Amino acid sequence: MSSVTFEAVSKHYGPVVALDRLDLRVEEGEFVSLLGPSGSGKSTTLNLLAGLMDADSGSIRIGTREVSNLPPEQRDIAMVFQNYALYPHLTVFENIAFPLEARKPRPDAATIRTKVERVAGTLGVAPLLARYPKEISGGQQQRVALGRAMVRDPKVFLLDEPLSNLDARLRIRMRRDLKALHQKLGCTIVYVTHDQAEAMTLSSRIAVFDHGRLQQYGTPADIYDRPANIFVANFVGDRETNLLDGSLAGGPEAPVFLTPLGAIPLAPGMLPERAEAGFRLGVRPEAIAVMPDPEAALRVVLTELAGADLFLTVRGEGPEEITVRADPRAVRLAEGDGVRLHFDPARLHLFSGETGLAVAHGQG
Repeated sequence: MSSVTFEAVSKHYGPVVALDRLDLRVEEGEFVSLLGPSGSGKSTTLNLLAGLMDADSGSIRIGTREVSNLPPEQRDIAMVFQNYALYPHLTVFENIAFPLEARKPRPDAATIRTKVERVAGTLGVAPLLARYPKEISGGQQQRVALGRAMVRDPKVFLLDEPLSNLDARLRIRMRRDLKALHQKLGCTIVYVTHDQAEAMTLSSRIAVFDHGRLQQYGTPADIYDRPANIFVANFVGDRETNLLDGSLAGGPEAPVFLTPLGAIPLAPGMLPERAEAGFRLGVRPEAIAVMPDPEAALRVVLTELAGADLFLTVRGEGPEEITVRADPRAVRLAEGDGVRLHFDPARLHLFSGETGLAVAHGQG
């Protein structure tokens, strides 16, 4: 396994900036997810690392070796694609063995069989070696595709949305299997996904992209609890972060954010030193506690039951709305009911109204 380093790497398609001066380092043995919407630059980053396209500028290294000008076959990487790209006319054994059969010089048959059986045993597909891809499930095909990559003993694994073709339940099981496999092998994995749940559950660190630019790079906890800007706060999470416009009041030890929905106490120290034209308060739905109050000015205008969670849309006398997550077993509320809201100061985020960058977080 090896580290991966991007230094000032850019890629353009005419006037379109696909990737803008990317600086990123993946340490040996890390599982790093490249996360973002379509067109954000994550797949471009993976393709540049794989050698499937050339960078316009900058440097890419695998370990200490500069690979920017090397063809894919000389980069010592293995890639697992979204559609698995298994050969339908070959058995599972032959699919896994294919990279070894194609080597020059070709290993002897006993060595190939030993390596294939070892990998198949690790992935739990040893009983399937005589079958063809059409005879096994989507999850099993995904394991075979991983096995074909693993048998090469590459420096880095590149996974391009490998779970997106699976149904929701199987996708969750395969996330667990992938995480366990990474812990067992200790390999370096660069993983592309638009699914923030995949990135949060699998990754050592997450690189969040938007419009060809790296927005934030950190652990899942850093990304979720201390978003660098409004885009990251909105993109990472089951629901969008509530964004409230307002103004600051109070002193450094007891700051308050004044909004049309009421005054919201902030954590001590959240009052920024530098004055700005305006601020926006970011509040995730789970950072708000809701209590029934028939006399309150705030009213429930929409309820959404999502299994163990009840999402409430609450509105005041004006058009401003806020989404709250509650426990349906603890809170009995219907549309039209009055409520009071309590905001957890430690879980609030203050953003610049001008740039969208984070100014302060409740956790300090």
